[in-house]
Formats: sequence, C-alpha cells, structure tokens
Amino acid sequence: MQLKQSKRKNVKLRLGISGPSGFGKTHSALLLAYGMTQDWTKVAVIDTENSSASLYSDLGNFNVVDLQAPYSPERYIEAIELCEKASMEVIILDSISHEWNGIGGCLQIHEQLGGRWQDWKDLTPRHQSFIDKILQSTCHIITTTRRKIDYSLDIGSNGKTKVVKHGTKEITREGFEYELTVNFELINDKHLVKASKDRTGLFMNRPEFVISSNTGERLLKWCNAEPLTVKEMISKINSSLSISELTGLYNDTPKYQQALQSQFKSKKEQLEKLSNPQNFSTNGTSTNTH
Repeated sequence: MQLKQSKRKNVKLRLGISGPSGFGKTHSALLLAYGMTQDWTKVAVIDTENSSASLYSDLGNFNVVDLQAPYSPERYIEAIELCEKASMEVIILDSISHEWNGIGGCLQIHEQLGGRWQDWKDLTPRHQSFIDKILQSTCHIITTTRRKIDYSLDIGSNGKTKVVKHGTKEITREGFEYELTVNFELINDKHLVKASKDRTGLFMNRPEFVISSNTGERLLKWCNAEPLTVKEMISKINSSLSISELTGLYNDTPKYQQALQSQFKSKKEQLEKLSNPQNFSTNGTSTNTH
C-alpha cells in the first residue's frame, strides 16, 4: 500500500457512444480512437456486429476481433485481455449491447437460470466482472451501445411531413453511463452527437457536433495534461496572441471558465481592439491615444 499524488495522465479514458443502428457509432468510435493514438495499428475493435467494423477498413489498418455468440460476460473479458496482451492502446467494444441482451448474454442467461428475481444473485457478479474489466483495463476503451428506436412525424423545411428516427433508452444494464468519462449520444443519422455525461467538461452543454479525430486528440490532451494553477492559467490568458488561441484555451479549461471570466473577457476585448483596423493609421501607428 502506497500513498501517492494523483496524476490525470495515469488515467485511462472510458468513452461511450450510443445511438440507433445507422447513426454512425462504429465510424465515430474509429475516428475517436485514431485521434487518441495517431496509429491505426494500436487500435483494436471487438466486433459483435457481423464484421461491420471491417466495412471501414479504408480508414486504416486497425485490428479486429470478431466476437461471435454466445455473448457472455466472460467472452468479452477474454477478448479484452487478448487485445491488452497485444499491446493495443485503444480497444473499441462494438457493441456492448450483446453482452446484455444478445444470444448468450445476461438476459438470456437469467432466463435459463429460471428467470426469477433471486437468480440475479448468480448473474450480477458475472456482469460486474465485465464492467470491472472495462474500468480496470490498461487500455483506453470506447464502448458503443445500441439504443431502442423511436419514430416521430416532423414537418420538414419544405412543409412536407417526414418520418424521423430517434434513439431512446440504451440497451445495456441501467447505470453503465455513470461509469464513463464521457458518453456521447448520437441524435440523428447525420452523425451529430451531444454529451449526456462528461467528466472532462469539454463537451457538456455545448452545441451538437460531429465526432472527428480531433475530438480524440482533445480528449487525450485533457487526459495527459497536468492541472494548471490559477497563476499559471492567468499567465496563459495574458500571453494569448489571438482570439482563436484564447477561445481554444477557454474551451479546454472548463474549470476556470467561471472563476476567471473577467480575465478572459478583458483579454478578449484587448485582442479585438488590436485586431480592429480602425485603431491604426495607414503607417501602422495607432490612432487611438486614449
């Protein structure tokens, strides 16, 4: 037993992507993984979706483990350990829904045990071992989860009625989302996502966006970053040379957005003033002497 100072860069990311079929879970997960590694050979997909990951082989030479039924918790654990031994950096579990309601998954095992409430006492530890393996893995892990599909009739911009597909409840045991660092929910077939859970503060309460490799880069940067002191943060604000640099600093440090709001605002006004051509004469000398 040893007491040591916590360091964020020792933490492995646990990311989730959920949505109905066709919303882009696999593609989004692959882009996230590449952004985190910059090396396709360090990415492994545990594929339960009939080799659907291989449809994206044009993206790069990532690794695939085709996991067939039965989808028991132990089979998932075995596949994760296979990837860990192969020194993968990111493991994509595509998808974990089969562990819950697939052939040989928890719900079917429960039914085979008798389907009684007391039968969960034998099954819950097995499912928890699967969750623990995800949380304790030496690799970054991205999980994809199916959502039950719902439909609505909406009026399009052309005034015509159209059927719109929505995702609803995740198909896995309730509460899994709370174990994740970030959980992205795909909201439509245009691959737009929102964060329904975010411990990083990078995505929560932000407009919907499309996941790219840059998203993975931002997450890894957050994971590896040493926390800044208030003094160091103020120094970074004051040394920002452009609005875009200041905006990037603001977006990447959500814990300081409220506390240092006045410093951000003051620096932004200063940069806007410097970038306004009306504040300078034709020979480059400032015309604003006040």
